[in-house]
Parts: sequence; structure tokens; C-alpha cells
Amino acid sequence: MRHKVAGRHLSRTSAHRLALRRNLAASLFEHETISTTLPKAKEVRPFAERLITLAKRGDLAARRRAIALLNDRAIVEERDGELVETGTVIRKLFSDIGPRYLDRAGGYTRIVKLGKKRLGDNGQLVLLQLVGNEQGGKKRK
Repeated sequence: MRHKVAGRHLSRTSAHRLALRRNLAASLFEHETISTTLPKAKEVRPFAERLITLAKRGDLAARRRAIALLNDRAIVEERDGELVETGTVIRKLFSDIGPRYLDRAGGYTRIVKLGKKRLGDNGQLVLLQLVGNEQGGKKRK
């Protein structure tokens, strides 16, 4: 019986689930939008929102907690044919993403279902995005 056992197993071991959640959250903070399957997006969403709430606090204890939950990997860009390190995921989370949502009480991410299915297993593909980075969206008056 699975009484009061929360979370999705995603056909992975617990260590693999933890690594998957950390990698998806780090990619979300790095690129601000990622494409994944619906169950994975539903699993990583509360984890990412908890980290953004920590980034809103912004103190040293919150930063250390975020580093413990999310491994601090480097953000690398290609410039003139060479790879250049432009910062880290935790630095971007605490300097860019956290202050962006200071006046927002929650709901920092959105899941948008795509019309495509994954080729191998016909899984539903979605976009997991950070709210507030719309490109060229027009508001109605």
C-alpha cells in the first residue's frame, strides 16, 4: 500500500530522481524556459519555486541552503569560438531571478503544453517557463 507516499517515481531510483530534479531546475534557471515531459515538469515545479522563494530572501543562510539543494554549476557561453564562463546558476538565481519576483507571492513558473509528442514513447511534451519573461507579448487595455 502507498498510503501517504507523495511524489512520482518516474521509473528511476531515488538518487536518479534527485539528480534529475536538480538538473532540470538548474537548466530552468539558466535558460528560463525548458522543454520536457509533463510528469517531469510537474515534479520539478515545486522544487524550483521553493528555490526562488529562497532567492527572494537573499541572505547567507538562504544561499547556503540553495547550494545544498541545487549543485552550483557554471553557466558557459560560446563567444568567438571559445567557451567562456559567465557565472553560476546560484549567482543568477540570487542576483537576477530572486529580485524579479519580490512583489509576487508565488506561482513563479508556468507549464505550457505543446502539440508535439516525444518520438520514442509518445510522451506529452511541455514547456516549463519562468513567469514574467515574455518576449514581445502585447497586453490588452
